[in-house]
Amino acid sequence: MGLSIASLQVGERGIICDVALDKIPLKLLEMGCLPGKEVELLQKAPLKDPLYIRVNGSHLAIRVETASQIAISKLQ
Repeated sequence: MGLSIASLQVGERGIICDVALDKIPLKLLEMGCLPGKEVELLQKAPLKDPLYIRVNGSHLAIRVETASQIAISKLQ
């Protein structure tokens, strides 16, 4: 997999391209982590895990392991 949410730096945004449906919690899908949605990395925890993101108007904390399963294309 190329770029993922885990590869974003704080303040960067991307568009979700693909989601490993078998590897991420259903709750993330229900909260809008779906292809075509914009995601922004808001903050990283002091030990770099979890990541604090905004997607579909919601603020979510997700583990780096999970974030690496959500493919994105970066926005400039």
